[in-house]
Amino acid sequence: MSDEEVHRRRGRIRNARWLAGLTGLAAVGGLAGTTVARSVTRRVTDDDPYAGEDFCLLDADRSYVVTTNDGVPLAVREVGPEDAPLTVVFAHGFCLRMGAFHFQRTKLTELWGPQVRMVFYDERGHGQSGDAPPDTYTVPQLGQDLESVLSVMAPRGPVVLVGHSMGGMAVLAHARQYPQRYPSRIVGVALISSAAEGVSRSPLGEILRNPVLEAARFAVRYAPKTLHRTRGAARSVIGPVLRAASYGDEKMSPSVVAFSELMMHDTPIATLIGFLHALEVHDEAAALNVLAKVPTLIVCGDRDFLTPKECSEAMADELPNCELVIVGGAGHLVQLEQPQIVDDALVRLVERATPSKLTALTRRLRGRARNHG
Repeated sequence: MSDEEVHRRRGRIRNARWLAGLTGLAAVGGLAGTTVARSVTRRVTDDDPYAGEDFCLLDADRSYVVTTNDGVPLAVREVGPEDAPLTVVFAHGFCLRMGAFHFQRTKLTELWGPQVRMVFYDERGHGQSGDAPPDTYTVPQLGQDLESVLSVMAPRGPVVLVGHSMGGMAVLAHARQYPQRYPSRIVGVALISSAAEGVSRSPLGEILRNPVLEAARFAVRYAPKTLHRTRGAARSVIGPVLRAASYGDEKMSPSVVAFSELMMHDTPIATLIGFLHALEVHDEAAALNVLAKVPTLIVCGDRDFLTPKECSEAMADELPNCELVIVGGAGHLVQLEQPQIVDDALVRLVERATPSKLTALTRRLRGRARNHG
């Protein structure tokens, strides 16, 4: 093992110990509550540029329901002309919902104008989508759900896929299961704060082996009537970890922090527990051979403890036409924390992935938006 690999391993171990310590305290309460509260407090500022921001914009867009191959209704929102020459589909992350792309929906609508239609949806068990049997909370099933959305919402024309966290894993699962779609239909892919293999290999892996979570996982699958007995303890274990890892910047907008925490809190406990195992064991590394056929973008914050930047770097090494963007000081919710960096990177991806006519127009739109900014 090289000196650099040893250094990285030690860093991951330190992070894991820190998170494990936080988790252990959270499970018994007391000091943990104070620790987490201080952590969150340090990450907000009195100067709130997003005070009064309408984080429900997506609710006002055109709405649809797409039924998956096993009968689960997925809530879908669409913005942009129905006949736009390109469709961009967004898949959100674990314990979030489509609103996690709020800033992308707002800014990219301006930048792309009538040339791009954007499609957002809530994953099964999240947001306004339907619940499903716990044994369907798997990454391969998420890839099939994405295919259901594409079949209904984008049956023709080029598509760019954007996945954050677990949504990125869904994109990878789609590529592995439907390789014939690349590059004939899927012309570009963005993976934000994601990983090709299970997070058991990241610092989060040790936390997921907590006995409290194991008990809740058993209840979800085999004794759902007893789930209420474990849900409080389970949230006390995983909740502080998700919140602490969300942002790296110590001057986050209180409104943005409150919005992301609301999404996490509103996620049903059965969904939270059900997908934890999927995050541990998933392995979609084979999908990288498929993604090598299209332009790709990989974005990650360098303070992301859930899917550390090493995961992004490893994927980028396997993709010949990839732009890797490591955002300094950002955590796991980089698209909410540093939206302009992510938005600009997505615009560049579309420029690389689409025909020259659309590329030229996209550049003009971007220049016009900056001149008016």
